[in-house]
This record gives sequence, structure tokens and C-alpha cells, in this order.
Amino acid sequence: MNLIDKDIIIYCDGACKGNPGEAGSGLAIYNIEDNPILIYGRYAKKGTNNSAELNALYRALLIASEYKKSLIRADSKYSIDCITKWAYNWKSKGWEKKSGKIKNLEIIKKSHKLYNKIKDRVIIEYVKGHSDIEGNELADRMAGVAIEYKTYDFYRYEYNNINNILKLKR
Repeated sequence: MNLIDKDIIIYCDGACKGNPGEAGSGLAIYNIEDNPILIYGRYAKKGTNNSAELNALYRALLIASEYKKSLIRADSKYSIDCITKWAYNWKSKGWEKKSGKIKNLEIIKKSHKLYNKIKDRVIIEYVKGHSDIEGNELADRMAGVAIEYKTYDFYRYEYNNINNILKLKR
């Protein structure tokens, strides 16, 4: 497998109208082109904020797996901790926990497996949401676009002016 020899920064975010409710995921990818690539998708009619965040993180991991060095930034401590911390303990106990069923288990398993394969060349870090960090704001808007367009598959969002994207409703 030939990995792309270029650093990449991926912001990922999930959104939900109601919780549970309509959910979607979004990403903003930097250092591939002059302007960030914006991605939206994984719409769910009955999703949760956590499932949307996990779906966005999984998609970011898939993209990161193609690169030699990646930084993923997410505003969900829950999704980061599920994949990078808690999953090790849950896995050692047969994917169970004392307090009951693990929610979002299938996406957690897939994400954790992929994370383990690439963890030596990817960093996942927390960023505060809605704090005017451009990449996080763009990923947030793309999660909203996924809900608006009701798109399950991931698509690239075409745009001419990044400021117009930032003006979209949350």
C-alpha cells in the first residue's frame, strides 16, 4: 500500500436535531488542496449526537489511513475516549461493561480496529466546539448539510467562498 506522503488535518463533527433525532456527520480536510475539502453524510433519521460524532470520527480515520501522518481534531470527548481509551477495556471484557450495554457498539468496534492499525501515524485531539476554530465550524456546518440533504453516503460539498459556508445555520 502506497501511503500519501503529505500531512493532513481532518476536523470531524456530528450534529443531531433532537437527541435522538435526525443526525448527520461532517468533515473539513486541510492540506490536500489550497482550500479545505468539505465532506457531509451518514444521515440517520433516528440518530443521536454521539452516533453522529462517532460516524464522523470513523470517516476521518478512514481518510487518515491513506496518509503517512495525520491529525484528527474532534469536539467530542466521548467519541475520542470511546476509540482511544475505553474500547481497550471493553474489548478485554468481551465488549461489555458493568453498567450495561455499550451504545453505538458496532461503530466503536470498527473505529477502534482501524485506530489500532494506524495509531502510530495518527493523532486524535480534542478541540472545543463552537469556539471559532474554522475547521471545526466547517465540519459542524457539513453535519448540518447532511441532515438538510438527508444523505447517507458521504459527498464532497462544492463551494466558491468559505465565508458563505461559515454563515450557514448551525
